[in-house]
Amino acid sequence: MSYEGRWSTVKVVVDGGIAWVSLNRPEKRNAMSPTLNAEMIDVLETIELDAEAQVLVLTGEGDAWTAGMDLKEYFREIDAGPEILQDKIRRDASRWQWQLLRMYSKPTIAMVNGWCFGGGFSPLVACDLAVSADEAVFGLSEINWGIPPGNLVSKAMADTVGHRQALFYIMTGDTFSGQDAAKMGLVNKSVPRAQLRDEVKALASKLLNKNPVVLRNAKNGFKRCRELTWEQNEDYLYAKVDQASHRDPEGGREKGLKQFLDEKSIKPGLQTYKR
Repeated sequence: MSYEGRWSTVKVVVDGGIAWVSLNRPEKRNAMSPTLNAEMIDVLETIELDAEAQVLVLTGEGDAWTAGMDLKEYFREIDAGPEILQDKIRRDASRWQWQLLRMYSKPTIAMVNGWCFGGGFSPLVACDLAVSADEAVFGLSEINWGIPPGNLVSKAMADTVGHRQALFYIMTGDTFSGQDAAKMGLVNKSVPRAQLRDEVKALASKLLNKNPVVLRNAKNGFKRCRELTWEQNEDYLYAKVDQASHRDPEGGREKGLKQFLDEKSIKPGLQTYKR
């Protein structure tokens, strides 16, 4: 399916099972505007129903992943508008940046190719996995503009980065590199930018070989279980296992057990389940 020209601020290319979704405002370092936020809702909902797209990679055109919220379009211009408009614009931002992405039905990878600032931390952490370019520059610069981090930026930092490091960057506005982000656990890995797309493609290909129903239940189950007690987790995660078995047309559980117990064709740590 071709999506060429469908959205003005987002570029989408589906190739080999991977949906490459690029924020497409390079002249603004892909700063997120009300239009971009509204279009990203449509993009995510569309890709979710596209059978050809099995893994979603979120990146940015040009030299930036995203510079965060467009201060002019997102703040100054809407401040003068009616309160109901401000509520809608905030709702659109939250809708795609964490509500849809965080529990998305397909695996998501953030490919951080360049600048990642402020509000960009919300979708970054909402993605399941993240790979950065060494040369990427990260920063929580809100303190420099006289505002605290907005949306769920602080929550994103609290969920991924150590207490002292998170507060240091929130309170100083200092920047850090892709390699620093990997050391902090904000991204899974950092590589030279020239290798970034190949690295992400290899990771996406690995996910494409997994059973999609089981993968969805595994990743979303992990995210939910961080918010539950041990007793609640026992009930919830067993329910996810049963749900995966019930909904899985590939019969992954039965195949995996047969390959391991009967065929002896897979060994944990050495070989993987074969779809």
